[in-house]
Amino acid sequence: MFRRYAIYYTPEPGSALAVFGASWLGWDSATGAPVSDPAADGVDRAAITDTPRKYGFHGTIKPPFRLADGHRPDALAQALAALCADAAPVTLDGLHLARLGRFLALVPEGDMAALACLAARAVQELDGFRAPLTDAELAKRRAARLTPEQDALLVLWGYPYVLDAFRFHLTLTGRLDPDTATRAEAVLAPQLAKLSLSPYTINGLTLLGEDETGSFHQISRHRLTA
Repeated sequence: MFRRYAIYYTPEPGSALAVFGASWLGWDSATGAPVSDPAADGVDRAAITDTPRKYGFHGTIKPPFRLADGHRPDALAQALAALCADAAPVTLDGLHLARLGRFLALVPEGDMAALACLAARAVQELDGFRAPLTDAELAKRRAARLTPEQDALLVLWGYPYVLDAFRFHLTLTGRLDPDTATRAEAVLAPQLAKLSLSPYTINGLTLLGEDETGSFHQISRHRLTA
């Protein structure tokens, strides 16, 4: 069994964005294997992607959690499949490169209401599978100086950035200083310009598991078919 599970959006395996994301980060969660890093002029790609690499290229829907006692991974997969069968694909105006604090990510353009609703359903409807946070886990999250609203979400749902605090993004780097961020943007922008990201459709959700090294592996991917 994996030590934690998560519900992410991951691009369709084999799609241009999935291939790019795995190559850029150096880890393919769909195959569970490292991907050799092509040269990236002006940046140390291995260094700037060290933090997000183990998660694979993804957008968080329901953040990583330990499985509650009495629940099995196959039951979680079945519950996610049922949710996806009852949810429609979400088409965004597009995705674009942006700075979020000190890291770079792809973020959505236009109305995010349908995507936020999908994420809220996953957080709430699958929460019975999540083990409660330990005191140590709570303390670690609270070290980020959460607002009272974020702390309430942490207590209720195990993570401070869900529901009203949800901000969808596909992470591309760890935290960068301003100069490194500028160089990374210069490398990323022309590569992303080659991809078809406007409009962009979220067509499925993926169940992943975290192994003992901290790397995430795709367990199953479920299309949104309502």
